[in-house]
Amino acid sequence: MSGRLRILVTGFGPFPGAPFNPTMPLVKRLTALRRPAFDDVALSSHIFDVTYAAVDRELPELIAKHRPQALLMFGLAGRTGYLRIESRARNAVTTRFPDAGRQHARKGSIEGDADARMFGPHTDKLLRAALATGIDARPSRDAGAYLCNYLSWRAIEAVNDDNDLCLAQFVHVPPLAHDGTAAPGKSSITLEALVDAGEAMLMEMVKLTRQASRA
Repeated sequence: MSGRLRILVTGFGPFPGAPFNPTMPLVKRLTALRRPAFDDVALSSHIFDVTYAAVDRELPELIAKHRPQALLMFGLAGRTGYLRIESRARNAVTTRFPDAGRQHARKGSIEGDADARMFGPHTDKLLRAALATGIDARPSRDAGAYLCNYLSWRAIEAVNDDNDLCLAQFVHVPPLAHDGTAAPGKSSITLEALVDAGEAMLMEMVKLTRQASRA
């Protein structure tokens, strides 16, 4: 494999009920890391507006522009007090709640009656990498039915398209206070703990992507 390894890290902006989305500072911190393991890695980042239209428009644009070989995505799970490593995307979308653009999904599935889509066996390895930092991280089979699940579906779809993308992974993070401290009554996890776990998962993603690219 020639050239630098290319990894795209994404988060989401605020949305109804969540005026502060901790994935924004998390993504910024992760893509600013300077480590020997990242010397030959081109890290790029993007923050999606929490709309279905933004995901449909911008994900293909980002893949065409950056040609990532791996995609590490973060989203907020406002009622969860731990890190959730998602193993699949459900073929489900809520019709009850609008996105941040006030648009409702017209039907409750993303693609007909298709089965759930799996991220792959690398999910367990990223979970172990996160756990090694001491954070409370757990596997999840339910990415919800909102934009996080929708982006997960589209990302797995993109892995199977004719492009350089080998691996994709979605991770849900708990809420934080605006200053990066733990959200009172919701979680004991801080931004610093998220950055440590995110770095560990990113380093694991680098290793796995190299292996996949050489295969």
